[in-house]
Amino acid sequence: MPTERQWSDPMNDDPACSIERSLQILGERWSFLVLREIFAGKHKFAEIQSALGIATNLLSARLKLLVESGVLCTQTYREPGSRPRQSYHLTEAGRDLRVVLSALQQWGDLHRPRPSGPSALRRTRSTGRPVHVGFLDDDGHEVPVTEVVTVTDTVART
Repeated sequence: MPTERQWSDPMNDDPACSIERSLQILGERWSFLVLREIFAGKHKFAEIQSALGIATNLLSARLKLLVESGVLCTQTYREPGSRPRQSYHLTEAGRDLRVVLSALQQWGDLHRPRPSGPSALRRTRSTGRPVHVGFLDDDGHEVPVTEVVTVTDTVART
């Protein structure tokens, strides 16, 4: 019998890996696609469902998890003649995922390109200049990916 999905408590150190902790919430394919649609301005269940063609039970489950984990919040709205419904909006934690989605898109554009080119481009709002996702040091200078290393928590704390 399936068990209800559990994720780690923010006050608990297990699992220790931040990637694993994040994937407990974001590890399903549909989670990132739902977030993509919300970043694109679709906030109503029907809008998201129509854009993705996802089964309603799967969408309900993804939205519930994203709300419970603090990535999304809900707001009640009412269309004339209809019952109250919930719309879905990004929290600060959700807005912080823009860089993650952009990194996935950038990786896909490079390693899984479409013959017709990218489906979307990343540009600055003010100038329209192209941007990319990268590593920055404490002074704001970009660091080549080949110069970035990951250190264990015991090394990082010293």
